[in-house]
Amino acid sequence: MRLTTADARGDVVVLLIGMRINRFWAVHHWLPVMLAMFRMLAELKRDPGRGLLSRVLLTASPRTYYLVQYWESKEKLYAYASAADAFHRVVWARVNRMDRGGRVRGHVGIWHEAYVVPEGSYEAIYGDMPAFGLADAHAQVPLEARGRYAKDRFAHRSKGEKAA
Repeated sequence: MRLTTADARGDVVVLLIGMRINRFWAVHHWLPVMLAMFRMLAELKRDPGRGLLSRVLLTASPRTYYLVQYWESKEKLYAYASAADAFHRVVWARVNRMDRGGRVRGHVGIWHEAYVVPEGSYEAIYGDMPAFGLADAHAQVPLEARGRYAKDRFAHRSKGEKAA
């Protein structure tokens, strides 16, 4: 088995973002949410300078879909979320107008969680896998480059410092 690990250096910024279909029959409510997410992803792919490094689309159930996103920095994540020229801002303005107007009826749920994971607090291993997740975002290296054991990969420092 070919074992590899992610070549992430420094802090890692992870955004989990998703939707839950609360009422399947309310397609006119949840389909626009799903399509808006795909449009934002296309926008981010066209402009890599915004900071999205990689993403993985997952499903937790027939009702729940989410993305694991890896960002260059929390500053770039914040900048995209609030950029006047980004589709995200258009979507949030629409959601806020609907909420103020009492037109959000609970047909679709939306959520996100953002994490800044300090170096030394993450590790990864992939067996016979193409670059995926963290390795897709930051590059993939042979396992030996970071250590054969999880404790060694956690102890790895990109600037050559030793873990305490």
